[in-house]
Amino acid sequence: MAKTSRLALPLLDPAQAQKHVTVNEALVRLDALAQLGLAGIDVTVPPGAPSDGDLYAIGSGASGGWAGQDGALALFVNNGWAFLTPQIGWRGWDASAGVAVIYDGAGWVAGAGAVSPNGAGFVHRTVEVDHAVGAGASSTVVGAIPGDAIVYGVTGRVVSAVGGATSFEVGVSGSTNRYGSGFGVGAGSWLRGMTSSPLAYYTATDLILTAGGGSFDGSGTVRLAVHFAELTVPRG
Repeated sequence: MAKTSRLALPLLDPAQAQKHVTVNEALVRLDALAQLGLAGIDVTVPPGAPSDGDLYAIGSGASGGWAGQDGALALFVNNGWAFLTPQIGWRGWDASAGVAVIYDGAGWVAGAGAVSPNGAGFVHRTVEVDHAVGAGASSTVVGAIPGDAIVYGVTGRVVSAVGGATSFEVGVSGSTNRYGSGFGVGAGSWLRGMTSSPLAYYTATDLILTAGGGSFDGSGTVRLAVHFAELTVPRG
């Protein structure tokens, strides 16, 4: 059976019987690939209870029903797996990590805006954490900034009111207000602190919330997001 050159959609043959079978198969594949949503990337073992339409990017060394399909896309349809071949430049969404991905011919690069022929990427990412504010003069968000990150800034939202203080500031050790000060403690208050120039952190770094007008009493939650770039190295 002939197939289209890019998405490998099955084409009808002349005088073919049961044409609806071929058409439906093509529509199912198009449904999976047109807005590429991946349930997981570099997965090597088929999930135990997949749902119809689930799509996975298979990693190296796949086993079970995926054996021999390394690098393919596995689509669960009609109670079985169909395997599709990704093409260079395809973009999708990795639902397991909550990040956009691009296929560079050998693997899926998360958050990449530009990728070299051998996988070196200029990657933009945002990591988010809900931090339960601890009691005391300050509260530490351990390892909130990933290592080897070029940070543009930090944003946040008070999810539930922070008690004990009248305001707070956000920063790092040695610069406790690097990402701003005077932030409100009421639910719904927000913050946006930008680095004057993108700043490189070579190891995982704590964010520190410092209380103003009193000490934290151990109540409240702040949702923090770190916005940064990463430089990924090319493959050998």
